[in-house]
Amino acid sequence: MVLAAGLGRRMLPLTAETPKPLVEVGGKALIDHALDRLADAGVWTAVVNVHHLAGQIVSHLSRRRKPRIRISDERDKLLETGGGVVKALPMLGREPFFLLNSDSFWTERKTSNLARLAANWDGEVMDALLMLAPVEDTVGYDGPGDFVMDHESRLTPRLSGETAPFVYTGVAIVDPAAMFADAPKGPFSLNLLIDRISRAGRLFGLRMSGTFFHVGTTAAVEEAEKLLRSSSAA
Repeated sequence: MVLAAGLGRRMLPLTAETPKPLVEVGGKALIDHALDRLADAGVWTAVVNVHHLAGQIVSHLSRRRKPRIRISDERDKLLETGGGVVKALPMLGREPFFLLNSDSFWTERKTSNLARLAANWDGEVMDALLMLAPVEDTVGYDGPGDFVMDHESRLTPRLSGETAPFVYTGVAIVDPAAMFADAPKGPFSLNLLIDRISRAGRLFGLRMSGTFFHVGTTAAVEEAEKLLRSSSAA
């Protein structure tokens, strides 16, 4: 599933008339970067939820062939990240699935990070496996980090007022039966469930290979474009 229903307020004025998933970086819409990664990893079908300027996203995605797109329509009510997944669960099935933010954008080295996630998934001990970037390997991010990872790759969210060495890239594999059991009704943040499975010791992380671009603002988009141009020139 690709989460594409957000309002993109931090990227105004770009997102006043263009939904954030269709903002271009490197000559390609952000959501196409995410969907191309999924296609390259062998994913055949992707569910995409829509809300803000939904018609533009639906029209844009209608031209894709790989992966095949199914739309989870939230035009009537924005359900946030957690509620959006819950609404889409009937389309996603019971098996673990990839979950990506539409603005998850990264460069890779030799091996697909999604393939690495799949290879490291262990449903016996995991409810979710998050793709993480070391703070020093991110572009456009200036926050305190998101998670601490122990020697077994279990994750603990950063405590208030402290710093953490890893940033969540917005890419994960989740087990719907475990993670969304007894999930709230209506709008809620996915962080609520992430915190819950962390306390149960079933939240794990995988350090990504490559560079993660945090493209949450117009300035970050410009920085990403500049670095991509310089790397292409080199």
